[in-house]
Amino acid sequence: MSGLLQEMTEKALALNIPLSVQLDLTYRCNERCVHCYLDHDDHGEMTTEEIKHLLDEMASAGVFILTLSGGEIFVRKDFFEILEYARQRTFCVKLKTNAILIREAEAARIRDLGVESIQISIYSHRPEVHDAITLVRGSLERSLDAIRFLKSQGLRVVIANVLMIQNVQDYTGVRALAEELGVESTLDPTITPMMDGNRSVLSLSVDQSALQQVFRDTGLVGNVDEFCAVAAPADENALSSLPCSASHTTCYVSPYGDVFPCVQFPLPTGNVRKQRFLDIWRHSDQMNEVRSIRIKDLTTCTQCSHVSNCSRCPGLAFMEGNMRGPSTQDCEKSFARTGVPSANMLSKRRAAANLVQIRALPALASASA
Repeated sequence: MSGLLQEMTEKALALNIPLSVQLDLTYRCNERCVHCYLDHDDHGEMTTEEIKHLLDEMASAGVFILTLSGGEIFVRKDFFEILEYARQRTFCVKLKTNAILIREAEAARIRDLGVESIQISIYSHRPEVHDAITLVRGSLERSLDAIRFLKSQGLRVVIANVLMIQNVQDYTGVRALAEELGVESTLDPTITPMMDGNRSVLSLSVDQSALQQVFRDTGLVGNVDEFCAVAAPADENALSSLPCSASHTTCYVSPYGDVFPCVQFPLPTGNVRKQRFLDIWRHSDQMNEVRSIRIKDLTTCTQCSHVSNCSRCPGLAFMEGNMRGPSTQDCEKSFARTGVPSANMLSKRRAAANLVQIRALPALASASA
């Protein structure tokens, strides 16, 4: 994080300002990615005027960074009307798109409107792998054509790669492709459960062996010994710190106006069709509950050796049943990184061992009779 952004974040936190918001314009999409956590039907998206009104409220609330995402944002015919309005309100706008629908005219308008960055998902450098994930033949070629053209227009492009069992061997190829194209790239090993709580998609997550390989790749993590080291025990400052930025300086708004602490934290806190955005941000009981939590309030995690440097997501923990509890996926990442089981993993092992003993009791009783 740059010095200026860090300073803005600290001031936003002190003043209770939602510095950064992700607004999904639609859940409709022209791809059908096998790992996607969204329902792609339209259940009554906000109209153009409703979104403009929301943007006015966000500007008044102090929002600075606005990420427009979906679904696929370009399936909305009013996308550029919304983007232009957002830039008139001087938001720093970032886009998330598969870029399939971006042609020369669209790229020129994006450039002229001063968009900060465009994030495009690329799952593999091999068409047969990428297209099998998006379920759209030719999608890799079309996305790469768009990346090349956007780059030629002087736009900042970021390739985002989600790691899963289908593409586990291809992340180095995607990174090399990004270098060849002259764009940035990111890698995320987390599969997100469906917004409705369905966790079946987690079957696509990579195993410990693959995570260990990723976390020991110097091209990704730099100094492996330093990255994989177990942190020192948490001190009082660490225990009093915030679990993450959700509800503190960031939040998420769905295409239907529902406000959540984060896109990975499906706890409804209000709806902008019924309430002012700022009232939800400041006064929602759910938002304030999330806001009240400190590291020391977490169950299990405070006793864990990883508590100081865990990537624990409270939204993923919430989808497991307890926003103050551990996130199993993040426990697995910490274990793959350091080789040291988390407190949550050890607790589950003890519970499993106790269950085996309990189940064995009737057989032991019969044998001794």
